[in-house]
Amino acid sequence: MPNPVFNEESFKAASQNKNGWAAPQAGTHVAPVPVTDGPVSPWQKAMTINGTITASMVLLFILLAAATFGWNAAESPIPNPVTGDPGYQFPALGFVGIVIGFIAVIVAMRKPALAKFLGPVYAIGYGFAVGAISKGYETFYDGIVLQAVLATASVFAVMLVLYRTRIIKVTDKFRRAVIFATLGVMVLYLGSFIFSLFGGSLPFLNGDNMVMSLAFSVFVCGLAAMNLALDFDFIERATNTGMPKEYEWVAALGLVVTLVWLYLEILRLISYLRN
Repeated sequence: MPNPVFNEESFKAASQNKNGWAAPQAGTHVAPVPVTDGPVSPWQKAMTINGTITASMVLLFILLAAATFGWNAAESPIPNPVTGDPGYQFPALGFVGIVIGFIAVIVAMRKPALAKFLGPVYAIGYGFAVGAISKGYETFYDGIVLQAVLATASVFAVMLVLYRTRIIKVTDKFRRAVIFATLGVMVLYLGSFIFSLFGGSLPFLNGDNMVMSLAFSVFVCGLAAMNLALDFDFIERATNTGMPKEYEWVAALGLVVTLVWLYLEILRLISYLRN
């Protein structure tokens, strides 16, 4: 699940001074308390770029470690009787990981103070599932996982450069467009899943119509890349606003969620191209 909801909800909370860091509203200013040399409370630390980077690296490390277990759990001792390729079986625990990870993100959206604990929960749950999914793709498309990882890292680097050089500017209009498009894709995926429970399928989501599948996959990959710009914007605005340090984990979780989404979509796109 992508994370644009983190952006606006977090800044709304800050603007309402729920965390004590927002600027005072008009007409509510009071005389400042004289400055003293007394100890500074550890709870009054503000979010920093370095802290966000550290939190992101921790979550990525946990996700990769969990993905290793998911990769190994997806191996099947029975090879494909037709092609002779190694067997593949998605572990049931992977579905549990997806559900747990999804719930962790939803709760973290509502309770930012818990993001430090729910972030690793997401990384473990989704990491296991991503590892199992990656094993499935690698079973049928040799070398595709390395290609997807390199492509994801490349897209991340390009989007960071485009954002830092202000070639891509995250305006309110841009933000709304990306958020609404992302929510639309999520609703489509949910509808497709419900539809599949009754034996149906959407041709452009399963590769039955290759032209439509390629076009849709390219669009979704581009949309996931645009969500990276929202992540960078959130980190920059939150840091400049001086939001509480707990939002480092909120930003890190949002960034990892977007990277996982982008990676899985790139896996799907490359599999279409190799077909």
